Amino acid sequence: MTEPRAHSSLARASRVWVLVLFLALTGCGGGQPVSTPLLNSPQAETAPALSGDGRLIAYVADRPGRQELILYDLEAKQRLPLSGVLPDGAIAESPSLSRTGRYLVFVSLDQGHSELMIHDRATTRTERLLPGWNAAVRSPSISPDGRYVAFQSSRRGQWDIELYDRGDRTELDLPQGNPEASPPVTP
Repeated sequence: MTEPRAHSSLARASRVWVLVLFLALTGCGGGQPVSTPLLNSPQAETAPALSGDGRLIAYVADRPGRQELILYDLEAKQRLPLSGVLPDGAIAESPSLSRTGRYLVFVSLDQGHSELMIHDRATTRTERLLPGWNAAVRSPSISPDGRYVAFQSSRRGQWDIELYDRGDRTELDLPQGNPEASPPVTP
């Protein structure tokens, strides 16, 4: 009895992914697993996002009585200040970092209403990215240079992917401020 071709291909792909996962977890796939116990605590820590240069990690941490948006410098092994970024009583979701972590986008949930927020670490300003947006948002992702933000929106009554262009006057997040070091991002 022969297996249908689609089932056979699916089974083969599943075996390949199991092998890839095994190699990644055991360190045999060319990389080494990294453990950073300094990030772990007895409370839940979720939604990690790594900056493009690999130096910073942003994540959401549940603390007794509140939720925090955490920014951690992996090189210096210390938390970086993010006070006032999350509105009082709001819950953070889905952080995303630009190349050097200058820009941090995330979803702020407050009483069932979601807002797409952006924090500029250079100016220490946090603002709504889409003021007056009459739809739920989730899963934002900022481009490495900080100009574009992709996210999901329920604006049409279903989850669609949207792209927001912050404009050509956006101060870009470039390595050492060198525009030649990175090709421009185009939508």
